[in-house]
Order: sequence, then C-alpha cells, then structure tokens
Amino acid sequence: MEILRDPLWNNIRLDPLALALLETPVMQRLRYVRQLGLAFLVYPGATHSRFEHALGAWHLAGMALRLLDERGALQGVTSREQQVVRAAALLHDVGHYPFSHALEEIGVTDHEEVARPLITEGPIGDCLRQHLGASAPDEVFALITGRSASPLQGLISGSIDLDKIEYLKRDAVMCGVPYGEIDVDRLLNSLVVVTLPDAGAAIGVHEKGLSALESLLFAKYQMYRNVYWHHAVRSATAMYKRLVAVAIDTGAVAGDTVARFTDEGLLVHLDTPSLVPEARHLLDAIRIRRLHKRAYECPAAALGDSVGEWIASDYRLTRRVEDAFASELGLARGAVLLDYPAKTQMLGVDIPMQRRDGRVVHLTAEGWEGALNLPRLSDELYRSARRLRVLTADRAPVPADRVVRVLRMDAGEIQAKLDAGERLL
Repeated sequence: MEILRDPLWNNIRLDPLALALLETPVMQRLRYVRQLGLAFLVYPGATHSRFEHALGAWHLAGMALRLLDERGALQGVTSREQQVVRAAALLHDVGHYPFSHALEEIGVTDHEEVARPLITEGPIGDCLRQHLGASAPDEVFALITGRSASPLQGLISGSIDLDKIEYLKRDAVMCGVPYGEIDVDRLLNSLVVVTLPDAGAAIGVHEKGLSALESLLFAKYQMYRNVYWHHAVRSATAMYKRLVAVAIDTGAVAGDTVARFTDEGLLVHLDTPSLVPEARHLLDAIRIRRLHKRAYECPAAALGDSVGEWIASDYRLTRRVEDAFASELGLARGAVLLDYPAKTQMLGVDIPMQRRDGRVVHLTAEGWEGALNLPRLSDELYRSARRLRVLTADRAPVPADRVVRVLRMDAGEIQAKLDAGERLL
C-alpha cells in the first residue's frame, strides 16, 4: 500500500492496482485538466484537477464498500468485483475534454464514449486485464456508463453515486464557499443493498439517511447557483465553446483530437498566426479575463417549458442566431453569445429507499406522506438556478423586448427565417 495526502480526505490508500492505473499516460493527463473548467476565473482556488477528483472517488468507493461489507450487505460479491468497482471509480473521468464538460455542449462525442477505447484498450486495458482478468475492462466501462448488471452499479453511476458526493465536497472546499456541505459520513453509513422486484439487487438508501440525502440536494443546488452556473463562469464557458467550435470549423484543430489535449495544451495549440480573427479575439479575451457581460438574463422558472431549449440542444442553430444578432446590431462575429445551460437533474427521481420496517419503496415524484418531496423540490430548485442569458462584448446593449421575442420562437420558425434571409430583431 502507498498513502497519498489529500486536502479533503486526508490519507488515501492506494493498492497495486490503483498505483498501476495512476502511472498510465491517460490518468496522468487528468493532472492537467481542471475539474471546474474556467471557474478559476471567478474562484481563484478552483484550479483542482480531474486527477485529484479521481483519487477522491477511489477513496470513497473503498469507504462505501467497507461499510457495506461490515453490515453483511456484500454477501455473494467477490473481492474481485469490489476491485472492479473501485477501478471504475478511479477511471470514470478519463474521457473528459479540456476544461471539463463545456465542449459536450457544442455536440462533440460524449466523454464517456471517448473513454471507451482508453479503458478497454492500451495501457489501462492491459493493466485491468493483468490484475482483474480478461473481462475487467468491459466490466469497468459498463459500470461507468450505467449499463452494468452489478448490484453495486449505483455507487458509480446513479442518483447518489460517489462521483457526486466527491465533486460537490471538493469543489466547495477549493472554491472557498460554504455551499457544498454534505453529511458524507451519514450518507455513506446509510447506503444499503436492496432487492427490487424488477431489477434485482441495487444500491439504495436507508430511511435514516433522508436528512443526508436532503443535504446532498441542497448542496448541489447551491453549487449550481453560485459556482457552476455563475454568470461569469458561464460567460467564459460560452466564449470557450465558440472559440473551439470556430477552430474546428476552420481547421485550426481536428475535432477528433480535442479530447487528447490538456487545458493549456489546447490553448497553446490554437495560438497560431493563422487563427481566424474571431477565434483570436476570443482566445485573447479568455486569457486576460475580458469576459462578455450580461445584456439580458431570465430564470428558467419565468420562461415556461420548452422556451429557449434550442439554445441548449442545437448549437449550430445557436451560432447562426448569434451571428444574426451581431450582424443586425452592427457588432463583430462572436460579440453576441447565447447561453442556456444544458438540462441536468439536481437529483434523480427514482431512488430505492429502505423504510425502517424493512419495506423498500421508491423515492419518486409521488414521495410519501410526512416526507419532503425531494424530486419535486429538485425540479423547482433546478428551474430557479438555471438562467437564459444574452452576453455581449464590451457591454454592448441589446433591444431586450425584440431579443425575448426571438428567444420565445421555436427552433423551426427561427430556422425558416434564417434560411429566408429575414431579420430576427
């Protein structure tokens, strides 16, 4: 065993499998991929990496498995299967793009699919096969993508997986904010293995952990509202997305190679004299933190269902609308950006809960009498935290009433107007 010192979890013990995996180039790249992307432009301490987070997830997986084993919940689960789970916790982020999740919003391949060959082939695949057998790489990948039949699947990919617990706690500490307070010890001690009629054995939570589950929900809401979806973080993210999209379109970088870069490695690669003016302006602005400012902002709760969802789901249309707005307002390409974070669940709406009398129920949108309706509250908090924003360079104003009229159109109507060469504003 080797022991690493971690600012969050103190001592993290690494066995030969973890040490071998950490020495691979794929894992070492994560040292140079920030966990929170461009959030360090707002919170200077948010420079922690995916590598640190992976170590924390490995540590929590070990804690959870030991606690379950002490209570006799892992009968029939071999030590090898437990090692596969811990390996999946360590490797779950190997496919992440530079600056975290941002580029997935422009339509590039999902980071989990990028991870497939990295896990099943090459040094990591060889290491897993050597330590855990020929089928281990596929088993690890199935856990990461939520497709495993293992009763421990919920520890790696699910409503209350260890990834969420780790990143919320670490992000709050590194950003220096008090919003990520989670009762981790209580939550881990409340994990149980339950038997579901339609799915067999699965990870659930004992009713005594309901308060800890609530702490997870509130922490996630506060972190989204104050850190992940902070207006300046989202501005930097929108600028970065546009920069990389333009760079891919103009051949400054190949789309299928972006995931191989580190954060700074990608910016250095793009910094060439041949970079087109629009991308050059965005790259320079990000580097000196000259961010686009809010010209219009509206919470999702005030917009109604489906309004503006094309911004989050159709990036090519979003870019066409941004270009049209800029042209009609007499601004340069890239000077107007639209931002509406992609939909995400604050908390899953289907969590197996073991009641004190031994019954297993699902914590769903129906909830149960006398308990806080977590799924409904989750949706309300999510709609409160999410904001649709129009961002402009140099504080350029926009005609808010006309912009709102366009944003309320559906994607088909906007597409038709653009194709016909009609003005939007």
